[in-house]
Amino acid sequence: MSIVDKIIRNNIRDLVPYSSARDEYSGNDAIFLDANENPFFTGVNRYPDPNQAKLKVKIAQLNNISYERVFLGNGSDEAIDLLIRAFCEPGIDNVVSVRPTYGMYKVLANINNVEYRDILLKEDYQIDKEALLKLADLNSTLLFLSSPNNPTSNSFYHEDIVYILENFEGIVVLDEAYIDFSSERSFMDSLDNYPNLVILKTFSKAWGMAGIRLGMAFASREIIAILHKIKYPYNINKLTINFALQKLDEPEEKDKWVKLILEQRNILNLALMKLKLVKEILPSDANFLMVRFVNARDVYNYLIERKIILRDRSKIELCEGCLRVTVGTETENKTLLKTLQEYES
Repeated sequence: MSIVDKIIRNNIRDLVPYSSARDEYSGNDAIFLDANENPFFTGVNRYPDPNQAKLKVKIAQLNNISYERVFLGNGSDEAIDLLIRAFCEPGIDNVVSVRPTYGMYKVLANINNVEYRDILLKEDYQIDKEALLKLADLNSTLLFLSSPNNPTSNSFYHEDIVYILENFEGIVVLDEAYIDFSSERSFMDSLDNYPNLVILKTFSKAWGMAGIRLGMAFASREIIAILHKIKYPYNINKLTINFALQKLDEPEEKDKWVKLILEQRNILNLALMKLKLVKEILPSDANFLMVRFVNARDVYNYLIERKIILRDRSKIELCEGCLRVTVGTETENKTLLKTLQEYES
């Protein structure tokens, strides 16, 4: 029996999915009188492809994976929500994770009435893998890890993730939203080795498409088929599909942005460390820096008044006194540094 067969909810296993009109015919050269659409052409008067076939093929090619192992959602949050709905029985099952980490894992578990269990990261912001696995019991069906992690900005040790994959008796969801900025390699090449692995990626960071809300999940055909079974029929709109297709034809632009962000991350890191009000900067594998300030809240308010918006993480465990600084353009970063120097003087 596969891991999916062991933990899938009975009602999801038995579910007959909704069949949309475009599931029955995917071509374009036809007279469409099936879906009660407005017949007059606007460019968006027809429903989008519910399977996002053209876009998935292109994404699959870029990631060297088969089309059937790609799921597209309204941001990565949709995939997280669907995984919880598919594999966690409300009021019975639980998910496990670490803290601090991406807050939506806990929020979506709570929305679905699923117990959320977590452990604090170690002082070096790495996983206590034995303690994490001890959180799990027979009703632990999902384990969430973000590597590089938000907000601590570091990648988790590759060998620790492998250990968890090999010892957790459920599905491990590895969120690689920031992997393009990391010195660590992606686990995409390991998907075939771990049938319990789901990898999340996003177009919001390196690809510069946060505004279109498009997330990706990669996993076994079995897991992806379940996500397709329970998603909304037309979860990705036509405008998003078309915009993403256009940008995917320009991967060299994404690579250029990543290179510039990494250069600016290093420049910003060195400049911030010269300021007396900065106590520490956490090592970063992401497109942001976690900066520990002498008076974080005062600095945050000072910057807000000057229309420079950071993320206050100063009250989160292990991030006490920290502000999260997204790496901006060279001009934006210089403005931030100049304003902090003015605060310090």
